[in-house]
Amino acid sequence: MDFRLKVFYTVALRLNFTKAATELYITQPAVSKHIQELEETYKTKLFERNGSKIALTPAGEILLKHTKEIFEIYREIDFEMSSFISERQGLLRLGASTTISQYIISPVLARFHQKQKDIKVNLLNGNTEQIENALINKEIEIGIVEGQSKNQSIKYIPFLKDELVLVCSSKNSFVKQNEISVNDLKSMKFITRERGSGTLEVIEFALKNVGLKFSDLQIEMQLGSTESIKSYLLNSDCFAFMSIHAVSKELKNKELIVLDVEKLSIERYFYIITLLGKSDPLSELFIQNIANHYNLKL
Repeated sequence: MDFRLKVFYTVALRLNFTKAATELYITQPAVSKHIQELEETYKTKLFERNGSKIALTPAGEILLKHTKEIFEIYREIDFEMSSFISERQGLLRLGASTTISQYIISPVLARFHQKQKDIKVNLLNGNTEQIENALINKEIEIGIVEGQSKNQSIKYIPFLKDELVLVCSSKNSFVKQNEISVNDLKSMKFITRERGSGTLEVIEFALKNVGLKFSDLQIEMQLGSTESIKSYLLNSDCFAFMSIHAVSKELKNKELIVLDVEKLSIERYFYIITLLGKSDPLSELFIQNIANHYNLKL
């Protein structure tokens, strides 16, 4: 029954039998058989099938909710029982928004693994909105995100201070200017992240504080990753607001340059996020590990 629920859970998350079979290392007919046996057990359909597409039925939604809770209990049992043999074991599911997963999280995970070698960590990457949704849907236990918005069902712990700076190629003609005005931004062409990005949200908020709407900017293109934005900047006369952590290497190599904008300072925090009122020993262990290194007050 446990494995059938695992098959169901994987199909419900992927909404694709082929992807579920690949992830579980079983055949697609085996996946179909497990789902069929569950449907026979509960005498109801769990998925609606429309050609190659599938969707959860209301019964499937209820089973998914309970399956998440069951696997969460199993995860806590594994971790707490392992403490009796002086070993910490278990699975920790993390999520990190794009900037953090690319430039911040790896040293954090490496330090944690050195201390807790038997704890397996799975990392989900996405924008801030996607990571918050994954946390709410209990697909992860902890997230690390950027952004201004606050969801009332989520606890936010300030983690690391960041600054967003205006950057462009060192070959750009604007680099000759010591400082530019807020009004100059209207005549410049920008590359930005996609909607749902925490970075974009912070930029919009900061511009509003200096009397500039985001729609006042000329957006040449929206790109889904920080690395693609940097590559675009190096091959164009465009500009972008980016995390100082994300461009440190390019600044050091003098490929990109920071432009000071009069009266505009964009600072933010990266946040560790967990569900309000929801705590488990493994998540607490990970957060405490970060807190000890960065001297955080929890």
